[in-house]
Formats: sequence, structure tokens, C-alpha cells
Amino acid sequence: MRILILGAGRVGESVAESLVSEQNDITVIDTDPARLRVLETRLDLRGVTGNGIQPSVLRQAGAEDADMLIACSAADETNLVACKVAYSVFRIPLTVARLRSPEFAEGDTLLDRDGFAVDHVICPEESVTRYIQKIIDYPEALQVLEFSQKRAYLIATRVGAGSALVNHTIGEFGELFPEVPMRVVAIYRQGVELIVEAGLRVLLGDEIFVLAGREKISQVLAAIHNVVSPTRRVMIAGGGRVGLRLARSLVGRCDVKIIETDRQRCEYLASQLPSKMLVLCGDAADADLLQQENVGDMDLFLALTNDDEDNIMSAMLAKRLGASRVVSLINRRAYAEMMEGSAIDIAISPSQAVLGELLAHLRRGDVAAVHSLRGGAAEALEGIARGDSKTSRLVGRRISQIKLPAGARIGAIVRGQDATCQVLMPHSDTVIESDDHIIVFIPNKRTVRDVERLFQVSATFL
Repeated sequence: MRILILGAGRVGESVAESLVSEQNDITVIDTDPARLRVLETRLDLRGVTGNGIQPSVLRQAGAEDADMLIACSAADETNLVACKVAYSVFRIPLTVARLRSPEFAEGDTLLDRDGFAVDHVICPEESVTRYIQKIIDYPEALQVLEFSQKRAYLIATRVGAGSALVNHTIGEFGELFPEVPMRVVAIYRQGVELIVEAGLRVLLGDEIFVLAGREKISQVLAAIHNVVSPTRRVMIAGGGRVGLRLARSLVGRCDVKIIETDRQRCEYLASQLPSKMLVLCGDAADADLLQQENVGDMDLFLALTNDDEDNIMSAMLAKRLGASRVVSLINRRAYAEMMEGSAIDIAISPSQAVLGELLAHLRRGDVAAVHSLRGGAAEALEGIARGDSKTSRLVGRRISQIKLPAGARIGAIVRGQDATCQVLMPHSDTVIESDDHIIVFIPNKRTVRDVERLFQVSATFL
């Protein structure tokens, strides 16, 4: 695909890096030529210097032949106008805008073709908030991903000292948990993917990815970890957009304390949140303040400021002072990969959080959902099997007959609708039916195109 990306900031850079790896034709537009030169040196893409709302700049970037515009500059108004110009002047078929303001939601009439012509909205802050809400709902999970309208979940979790899985093989899981149907689709040990087979023995510290039906997820986590304590006490460092969004979502669910350095922002937070939520003006990296506020009693400590270094330091300090779990918002991908699983339990990258939302619009074939995993190196894809045995590479075939690329594996099949819906853990002799939702784990993004082709219906395929 020919894709234009407006904005070479952290989100734009992350999106460009992911899309370039899939052999798309990428052009990035930004007003900073130095930033573009860095991207051109590091990635196989083209940079165009200029204001992306100007038709002449879009034309220079190749808008006349573009398939998609992703407007992810820092300003909502720039992204809105760029989408309008892209569609009205150049008829670019698909436009995506990064919008921070909650005033603009996908589906609003202001964003339709007669308005700003925005087909899809992404908001990193909202994506991060949803991410954190899920790990609050499912303690002990590192990541919780939804498929098939929340009928099936993929969870990532780290095997701890008290886990019932330690020193057991994958083949023994069914015997250990006969009442909890689940499928292990991937295991990583010290960052290296292992071949998932019945004889593989799980060790302390392994990161495992498990697929199960929605109603079974809590049971899966409880089975793996023996005991799962609910998240009741939360401390948030940083009262910015993400901190405030999250605090609002936790009203009535958790006891929340917010630490913010800016006094004026503290006053605003206090006016927006219930009086029982304590807003503290101070430095979250101040050990005395954290101890005074009993950080050691917290079920979850969240470092959500705009500064990576501050987030890393405050999260590490909270962990050392006894917080059960610590989560840090880290924009730099290298920092996130280095810190997660050490003193910091979970490192969240805002740009990676929105990547799956974008990828779902880029995938060929009948793809319903896409989630980016492990910093963008892997992917979980939900496709819908269409057609029949003559027009589809999937329908009417057993799992053993489907030619998946190396390493890719089918984790679950969602069959039926509403009351008749079933989440199946398929075996080699399971036959794919038309309209089945198939969830595939793809450890290497270079093979994504091969998986996409499986979901493409062809009148000539025999």
C-alpha cells in the first residue's frame, strides 16, 4: 500500500517503523527536516518537509496515488484539516486521524465525508487507558487482548514462584486444569520464543500467551497463579490526560491516590474528581512522600507522567518500597523493552497501544481484529473464513490441511452468534466452517501477508 504519515513524532515514527517492515510504500511529512533525515537514514521510507495541510505538500508526497493517510501530528486541528484536504482534493480512499479531544468520536457526523472526512479515529491516551483498565480487571496479566467482540481473550502472563505450571509440560495442562479449556499459543524464555509442543516444560519466569473464552479468563489466571488478588488500592503518578482519564474510570471501583507536581494541575484534578480521591502535590520519585502515603500497601502503582526517566525512576522506587505491581508509561521503545520484567512489571508504549487499531485497517482479506505483541515483533490476527471449499483456502478443511507459514499457529475458533456462540480450542482434525472467526498467532511479522492470503476468497482458487 502507498501510505502517507503526517507527523514524525513518537507515534508517527512507531507507525512508520511497523508499516515499513511489511513492505509498504511509506512517505512521512513533517515540518522538521532534521527529524525526517533521521527517519530516512534508519528506515526505508521517504521524507517530505512541509505543512501537511497544504495541498502542494500533499501532492509532493504522492497524495494523488496514495491509498491511505494517517494524520498523527501533535495538534488535533492539523490532523482534521489534513484528512479533509486529503479526501476533498486527492480522494485518498482511507483517512485516519489522531485526535486527543473527546469531542470528536468515530462515527460523529462532523467526521463523515461531508465534514472532516475522517474514516477512523485513534487516540493513544484512550488506548493506554483501556490497556490499564484490563490489567486492573485481570490481575497477574501482563496484557489482555479482545477478539470476536469480546468473546475470546488472549492473555499474556509471567509464570511466578507460586504458579501451578512450574516444571509441568504443556501436555500436562489439560490434566492439571480439566475444567478450564485454554490454548497456549506462545512461550518466551528470556525474550526468546520457544517451540510450543506437548513436551515443553514451563519454567519460572517464562512469559506465556494463552487463548480462552471470555468467561474462562479469570479461571485461567487463577489456575496459573493459584491465587489472584483483586486490585483495590491504586496510586497514580502523573495527573495528565492519561492519569485523569484513568482516575475517572476507577471511580467507585478502587481507592485512588494521584501524585502531580504542578499545583495548578492539582487544583484542576481536585475539581474534576470525587473528594474521596486524594490528589497530592509532590514528586512521585520522592521516597519520603511515597512512604508517607503507604505505597507499600498499594496493589498497583502507575507511573503515567510525560517523562520516561521520571516514570522509570518512580516505578522502580515504588517497587522497592513494597508496591505489589508497578506499571510505567514509556515512550521510547528501547527503554520499554529493557525495563519490562525487571523491577518494572509492565512497560506500556502509547504508540504500540494504538498500532493494532491501525493494522486492522491495513490487513487484506476479511480481517476483524489485529493486535501488536512484544513491541511490534509479533501479531495476533482474527480473520473470518468466507466462501466454500472451492473458493477458500480454509473452509471445509481440517486444521492439519491448512498451510500456515513457519511458526504461525491457530489458537482458537469462534463459531456461531449470540446464544449459539462457541469458543473452540481446535485440534488437528477440526474442520473449518464458513463464517468461523479464526484467531492466529504470528510470531514473525514478515509472514503476515501469507496469513492474510488464507482469508482472501478467490473465484479461481481450487
